[in-house]
Amino acid sequence: MERAFERDYASLDQIFDFVHEAVAGDDAAEAVVFSIKLAVEELFTNMVKYNTDSDSQITIRIRRRSGALVVALIDEDVDPFDPNEADVADVNEAIEHRPIGGLGLRLVRSVVDKLSYEYRDRRMTVELVKQLEE
Repeated sequence: MERAFERDYASLDQIFDFVHEAVAGDDAAEAVVFSIKLAVEELFTNMVKYNTDSDSQITIRIRRRSGALVVALIDEDVDPFDPNEADVADVNEAIEHRPIGGLGLRLVRSVVDKLSYEYRDRRMTVELVKQLEE
């Protein structure tokens, strides 16, 4: 399944409905669905927040592959940003010494099994994989 969403935080409710629709009747445990929704929310809101020069919608594609759910977020007409190369917050450091940012990507990495990135012709695709069995 694939659907495009307006580049707006208000799209999140529609996105959550889309995730539920995409996995309806699947054997995905609630914990898996929750993890996907959490990761998609973080990645989508980062795209809205940081890719402000683009007016394009953000496309989300969800499919099943080999016992896993594969979710791709596709953002057009944007500069490159690889979430795998971004610094993540060091939660062991005292909060007053930590730089701002990085907690969301740390959270995403902790709830998915794989996070990949592709950038070509000003098109960013971030794909996450979550195994169906917890």
